[in-house]
Amino acid sequence: MDNFFFNLVDRPDPGFFLIAGPCVIESHEITYRIAKHLKKITEQLDIPFIFKASFDKANRTSVHSFRGPGFNEGLTILEKIKKDLDIMVISDIHLPDQAQKAAKVLDIIQIPAFLCRQTDLIMAACNTGKPVNIKKGQFLSPLDCNNIINKAKESKNTHICITERGSSFGYNNLVVDFRSIPIIKNLGVPVVFDATHSVQLPGGATDSSAGERQFVPTLSKAAIAAGANGLFIETHPEPDKALCDGPNSMPLNDMKNLLSTLVAIKQAVG
Repeated sequence: MDNFFFNLVDRPDPGFFLIAGPCVIESHEITYRIAKHLKKITEQLDIPFIFKASFDKANRTSVHSFRGPGFNEGLTILEKIKKDLDIMVISDIHLPDQAQKAAKVLDIIQIPAFLCRQTDLIMAACNTGKPVNIKKGQFLSPLDCNNIINKAKESKNTHICITERGSSFGYNNLVVDFRSIPIIKNLGVPVVFDATHSVQLPGGATDSSAGERQFVPTLSKAAIAAGANGLFIETHPEPDKALCDGPNSMPLNDMKNLLSTLVAIKQAVG
């Protein structure tokens, strides 16, 4: 199948691709710093890299939480970083009428997990012709993704992937069933594993989400061993000071060691 995401790892020595960056655009300066650091690491390790950062976190736990610079300013920042560093960029859209304008800047459009069943949103994103990464809702089983994929197919856009990000399990907790990776791959699309949102504790800090970032390396290793085509990792220079999802973000300075280990695991499992 002609698929942008499969093509990223269709090489003589297949690896995995990385979607990584901060949860939200806090400023041009810090966003650029993170992107530049990640580009350097991924070039050294020969990992196809897509930089992610959200211009608007529309589903924050509290109405008072930081959401980002907004659609227009956020896209302007991403466009400048994309051109200055010569990298691919991805971000979420939340409304169908954002798709065409976002597609002028983004290389990949992402559908947030909570909106993964929104037919009009999926169709609008797919109709741009850009690759689309759809995050599996934590309320869906792996096989439920088939309905999402069938919606995307209606647009004739073959450049689709699904991101696994854990499933709701009791109060303020997510768990990952790694059977989901081969199950979704058998539906005919590449699978990305979101290692940082999978350790999130939704609403675990009462008016914000908590997280257990110490488990990000463990889940990342398991996902690569289970056959994930890509990894999604949020990272920040100082996670404890991040304005969004700090508790489940990887420290930026730890990324090289983690990615080096994951490359070795991928080489071992083939």
